[in-house]
Order: sequence, then C-alpha cells, then structure tokens
Amino acid sequence: MAKQTPAQKETVERVMHEFKHGELRTGQAGPKVKSRRQALAIALHESGSTNQESPKENRKNLARTKQKERKGQTAQAAAETGPNATKAGLYEQAKKRDIPGRSRMSKAELARALGR
Repeated sequence: MAKQTPAQKETVERVMHEFKHGELRTGQAGPKVKSRRQALAIALHESGSTNQESPKENRKNLARTKQKERKGQTAQAAAETGPNATKAGLYEQAKKRDIPGRSRMSKAELARALGR
C-alpha cells in the first residue's frame, strides 16, 4: 500500500469509526454498511487512496470529502451534533418558516428565531 498523507489517514479513521458505531451508509439514505470490507473500500475511496482510480480522481475525492467534513455533513458530525445544528441547517429551517432577515443572522440569532 502506498503512503498516505495525514489528511487521508484522518479520513480513513473517521469512516472506520462511523462503521464501528453503525453510522456508515452506502449513500445518502442507503442501507447501513455491515461488511468491514465494504467499509474499508468506502474509506479508501473517500480518502483518495484507492488504487482503482487515477491520481486526479483520487485528489478530487479527497477534496470533496474534506469539504463535507468542513460543512459537518458526515454521519459522524450528524450523530454528534444532531440534525440542523449547523448554521446551514438552521438557515434551511428558517427559510422553510419564512423568517424575515434570516440571511443576515448569525447562528445564535437563527437558533433564537427558531425558538431553540
């Protein structure tokens, strides 16, 4: 196996952690992953360290995964913080309720306006 960067190792660790805690899914709303082998394949794909794709595709996969992690859109982040705990999630709730001035509100102000 080729050497992994620290970012790739971190991603593999996060995905395997999700698998161990039963949070890893095959897609957005797909079934839970029950096979360790499948979890490892998903981890390598997301971290951009698989030998089944080109280096360019691997870089793209890692960038996409890191963007998801920054936004808090991983299964682990959802399990730790609960649904709609990010500013984006709160903004979507405010948008559904048509709260005026929501685009200029901070996360705390959005939470207050939603009554949380």
